[in-house]
Amino acid sequence: MEGRRTFLTTRLSAGFALAVQPAAAAITTDTRGLIAEEVSIPAHDGKSIPAYAARPARLNGYPIVLVVEEIFGVGEYLKDVCRRLAKLGYFAVAPELFHRRGDPSQIGDARQIITRIVSKIPDSQALDDLDAALEWAAAAGKRNETKIAVTGFSWGGRITWLYGARQPKVNAAAAWYGVLARPSNPVHPVQPVDIAASLKTPVLGLYGGQDRGIPLDTVEKMRAELARGTSRSEIAVYPEAPHGFHDDYRDSYRPAAAADAWNRMLAWFKKYDVA
Repeated sequence: MEGRRTFLTTRLSAGFALAVQPAAAAITTDTRGLIAEEVSIPAHDGKSIPAYAARPARLNGYPIVLVVEEIFGVGEYLKDVCRRLAKLGYFAVAPELFHRRGDPSQIGDARQIITRIVSKIPDSQALDDLDAALEWAAAAGKRNETKIAVTGFSWGGRITWLYGARQPKVNAAAAWYGVLARPSNPVHPVQPVDIAASLKTPVLGLYGGQDRGIPLDTVEKMRAELARGTSRSEIAVYPEAPHGFHDDYRDSYRPAAAADAWNRMLAWFKKYDVA
């Protein structure tokens, strides 16, 4: 039996994942004026979830943003995203949702990360861990727990759609190039397209027109399903952008599309009073 103790990760990875080397970040955000640190969040199953949290050092009542990782884990890129949000007045928290299976940053091939770790993470577990992270953030002090957002990238983009459907406390969400439709299985029983019509949280989807892993017909199907509901969700497509166009440490980075989408996300949060 694969014991959970064997796989349990108790700390976050440093730097960038082996699977994306060589990597060099185009954007580096310092910690001046912030409290930015690795934290431990109690999970509902009695385990501890390692996470990165960043917030303004001198403001009170800041809104909460949960930041959901791509397949490479909570490494330097996601930590920097948290610091960028903290500089804007948010309490950003990125829980390591792969911690029970191991550290994806130490695997040198993306396909192996998916096979050995990502494919084995039940949606129910990831969503429950996000609930635990939200509970922790709400209890951490100097926050505004009536203003809550979630954003996620790639794998985390799909989870963002699902969490928007699960958690009524979320005021707004932004899903970056998360898969919308694929065959379901017992570990991943529901896809974003399945919950689109019943979604209540307004979600902004941010997608690339050159994304080889997310066909545009699935984006259009998602739009059609969203139009049947009342969530006021929207999808923006950047025609020349590939998958991972916000990842400023990879070749997929497209600065203009990334900046525009980031600003759209911030405006979306403000529109729904998460600012």
